Amino acid sequence: MTNTVCELPNYNPPSDEIIDILQKSRKIAIVGISKKESRDSNKIARYLLEQGYEIAPVNTGQREILGRPCFKTIDHLPFAVDMVNLFIEPKRVPKVVDQAIDMQIPVIWTQIGVTHNESAQKARDAGIKVVMNMCIMQEHMKMTKL
Repeated sequence: MTNTVCELPNYNPPSDEIIDILQKSRKIAIVGISKKESRDSNKIARYLLEQGYEIAPVNTGQREILGRPCFKTIDHLPFAVDMVNLFIEPKRVPKVVDQAIDMQIPVIWTQIGVTHNESAQKARDAGIKVVMNMCIMQEHMKMTKL
């Protein structure tokens, strides 16, 4: 059996800042979204749609997910987004972060299990807010109970 080291975030914004991010980020690109309804990425995308967010699916292998056109990468998006939400392996994070920096996307959010501290620091240095290793749906549910 191979030992896998799970990197933990060096920093995440405080709760009030996370609430502010969720209130202001209305258009979200979801990188690594699955077409399969049983996958967390698809469930969370559906939840976000139900909550009034706009989503832009990003998956190289699909043309459409949840009735929306699917884009190969975030730099193929023909419009601006407020956030990129990552459902990808940590080793794929640096490339997406570089694209987000180039596109001046204000927020990068990585789901539970996705942490890349070096890329997160690079994004913060470029003025991007970063939330790592947290479920956007769980955080939104907490916010709506306040």
